[in-house]
Amino acid sequence: MAVPNYTYLKLKILGPGGVITIGTSFQHAYEYEVECCGHAAAIVASRELAAIKKEVTKEAHDPKKSTRSFEPTEGSKEVLIDPGSPNDKVVHIGTALSFK
Repeated sequence: MAVPNYTYLKLKILGPGGVITIGTSFQHAYEYEVECCGHAAAIVASRELAAIKKEVTKEAHDPKKSTRSFEPTEGSKEVLIDPGSPNDKVVHIGTALSFK
């Protein structure tokens, strides 16, 4: 059994020859508190990251399952990439874009 006294930064423990008193300085207590807060923040961040990872993997888009094709919006026109090529590959260019 131990009795901590946070006001005086003392810890009293019952020992074989009587009470054992362990003390520290305010500087050490402050350094340990800062270190403890850093560890706690890292633990919380890792748990939040694990939760976010689960949500992202559930909502992740699988490109192999997609059967939809790209449909261009209104206000675009088709332009041949290479007019001399036997492949009729085209790009869609927006006609509502500004000149800048």
